[in-house]
Amino acid sequence: MTPAILAQVHAAAFDRDRPWSADEFADLLASPLVITVGDDRAFAMGRVIAPELEILTVACRRDMQRQGLGQACVLALLLAGQQKGAQTAFLEVADDNLAARHLYDRLGFEKVGVRRAYYDRTNGPAVDALVLSKALNA
Repeated sequence: MTPAILAQVHAAAFDRDRPWSADEFADLLASPLVITVGDDRAFAMGRVIAPELEILTVACRRDMQRQGLGQACVLALLLAGQQKGAQTAFLEVADDNLAARHLYDRLGFEKVGVRRAYYDRTNGPAVDALVLSKALNA
């Protein structure tokens, strides 16, 4: 997928946050450590460093949500990360993003930390980020 398509899907998924730009995605894609799975409806992006897969972002266009696309992308990213040697996956999710939190709960992620007031909101106070982790070799 191109940086422009990634930016379009990201913008269509996140209306409370500042979406990532095509330039930001281009910078990430330039790294051989970055993995992207999905299509122009939904994608997941992560980076494998040492034995860890850091899930950088998961985005699903709002009109395509609740169809299992986000879960399929996360599962594909976990598998790709595992194939590149990752033994653990971790991510940050906004405390108020209940749909994402339920998805990660279903997939076996566990809360390992909190980053207070991490996500700025355009129309409200900043929201905590929950740091979640999951063993991939289990």
